[in-house]
Amino acid sequence: MIIDLPATTTSQVNSKLVQLREQGGANTIGRVLTLVIVTDDNERTEDVIDAANHASREHPCRVIVVARGAKKASARLDAQIRVGGDAGASEVIVLRLYGPLANEGASCVVPLLLPDAPVVAWWPFESPASPAKDPIGMLATRRITDTAAERHPTKALDARAKSYSDGDTDLAWTRLTLWRALLAAALDLPPHERVTAVSVSGESESPSADLLAGWLAAKLRLPVKRTRAKSGEGIVSVVMERRSGNIEIHRPDGAVGMLSQPGQPDRRVALQRRAVRDCIAEELRRLDPDEIYESALKALGKVDRGGRGAARKPAVSKKDKAEVAAS
Repeated sequence: MIIDLPATTTSQVNSKLVQLREQGGANTIGRVLTLVIVTDDNERTEDVIDAANHASREHPCRVIVVARGAKKASARLDAQIRVGGDAGASEVIVLRLYGPLANEGASCVVPLLLPDAPVVAWWPFESPASPAKDPIGMLATRRITDTAAERHPTKALDARAKSYSDGDTDLAWTRLTLWRALLAAALDLPPHERVTAVSVSGESESPSADLLAGWLAAKLRLPVKRTRAKSGEGIVSVVMERRSGNIEIHRPDGAVGMLSQPGQPDRRVALQRRAVRDCIAEELRRLDPDEIYESALKALGKVDRGGRGAARKPAVSKKDKAEVAAS
């Protein structure tokens, strides 16, 4: 069921939610969090809502979509409430803000937050320079961005490294879960030799490839070479050199990879590029700081980006440098 509330207020939206609960017997007891999505009001908004609805089946929540409209229009709030089959296992509140209200998303969100429930903020496209200092980000326990969806992914990733705060995460990092698991499993097999060199190849503007290189640099404690692949999408290959032979993973088609390692037959592995809805569902499983993501960001300074220019090393304290060295 979809209910439109044009030219309304947050008080009227709250009243309508109460009325719907009384009429339909719905309640908010089973909601585990509030997911606030911040985006511009355009044709991509529905895709984002669909992804949130999919994730809500695993994490029942209240979804509040802050869709910023034309800033030159008169101040107006158009709201839409979706419940039942149109909202997955959640209740969706779409707030379309126009004029001066477009910059007041936090003020409109606060009255609609679930009491005593954690808040997760998600910027599916363009995100603020420092999510933790954004008005909506300050309300959230967890802040999710997607540098791959930014206009300049590499610059956005460097900005994330500089502005990192506990609770920040990136869907470009979440997309690496299968790669990280496969590489870790390959290193668990004999012979247990030290890796002497690593190279990661992928698209020039692939933040996931950069983050994978940073993660390997942090965990293996050696510089990692990041190269541009001539073809393929996202991450194309990873090569880890050892005395007895290389461990190599090649994924030229973005779907199936080939794993090669000494003493083992080559085997095909599933490395399908992950959908946004699956990444969001994974990120909502944890609300604590992601220390591994933090260490990968800090280790970007150890990544040799070759022809694309050296990575700008984020400013970190001596204590942080010691923690990276000990990881």
